[in-house]
Amino acid sequence: MQIFEELKARGLIAQLTDEEEIRDLVNAGKATFYIGFDATADSLHIGHFMALNLMRRLQLAGNRPIALLGGGTTMVGDPSGRSDMRQMLTQEQIQANAEKFKVQMSKFIDFSEGRALMVNNADWLLNLNYIELLREVGACFSVNNMLRAECYKQRMERGLSFLEFNYMIMQSYDFYHMYQKYGCMMQCGGDDQWSNILGGTELIRRKLGKNAYGMTITLLLTSEGKKMGKTQAGAVWLDPDKTSPYDFYQYWRNIDDADVMNCLRKMTFLPLEQIEEMGSWKDAKLNEAKDILAWELTSLVHGEEEANKAREGARAVFGGGVSEHMPTTELSADDLAGGGIDVLTLLVRTGLCQSKSDARRNVQQGGVTANDEKVDDIAKTFTEAELREGVVLRRGKKSFNKAVIK
Repeated sequence: MQIFEELKARGLIAQLTDEEEIRDLVNAGKATFYIGFDATADSLHIGHFMALNLMRRLQLAGNRPIALLGGGTTMVGDPSGRSDMRQMLTQEQIQANAEKFKVQMSKFIDFSEGRALMVNNADWLLNLNYIELLREVGACFSVNNMLRAECYKQRMERGLSFLEFNYMIMQSYDFYHMYQKYGCMMQCGGDDQWSNILGGTELIRRKLGKNAYGMTITLLLTSEGKKMGKTQAGAVWLDPDKTSPYDFYQYWRNIDDADVMNCLRKMTFLPLEQIEEMGSWKDAKLNEAKDILAWELTSLVHGEEEANKAREGARAVFGGGVSEHMPTTELSADDLAGGGIDVLTLLVRTGLCQSKSDARRNVQQGGVTANDEKVDDIAKTFTEAELREGVVLRRGKKSFNKAVIK
């Protein structure tokens, strides 16, 4: 199976402009393509991970990816999928975020010997002359057509700033610029970027009389994400300091049964034949499929060693044991008042509960255990001696943390 057919079989392709041309281009390994990453946070997230995996799949088939850091477009803010305006960041904040993106991207894409490029649109967008841009690019865009775009529709009732209205033009200009400078003939992105991608392809065709192509992938939304009103992108970070390898592993180990096969197809590099075989697994075997999914994704993001540690920690905890690899909170003598610490404070300190009122509610509802014994007294206190041995706290069935004092 060639790469284009594999992408379709995995359910990754949502929309594209010229299917036959794109298929021939990527199957021959002749596409130079780009995906943009606005530096709105100090870490990439799971939505970016899907985009990076697409770049990796296409690169392995011989195509050349361009990772575009949005140092310029981040200053405007993409309104796609937003009900309100994005937080305005300073150039210094954007640059700091972009530097962290570079490190994380290099784990997925091979940038050696020109196999891929990493560029920053601040290098050309920040130097644009506004009047020249209006004359060269603005004349190619119909305001009526722009207002019909999905990325703007949902914002019209609550108010769309003129700043954000320019985002489509900025993104289109990126494609136009890179087509001329790097021979980039295809733009990829999440399904929410379709209108912006079309803007870029039309700009190139009108200004240069050349063919340019666009393709979007289906961003993943798990059942858990839907319940929370968030995509996975908003919940799971690639930076281990923001989402630890253990928590990353546990997130995928605990996804809804209905999401397992979808995630395996779209997010892992396992052969489709192996994934299809798992489609008939039920009960304990389905839990094995979840374990495989969690290990594969954790390994891709954090490496095999961290994936093995996370798996060992999870299995030890669920087996009633203790592992050196389970999430641990180290306390100091300053955390102990009068020689101990109460359970409510400890639940907050370990991050198992957001507040003392949240901790109180969990204890009163019978959802907290300490070293496998249910805690039903909100005044329960753990001594320094107990904490030196280690206290394994559990909230609900899936959240664990070991509290120790050194």
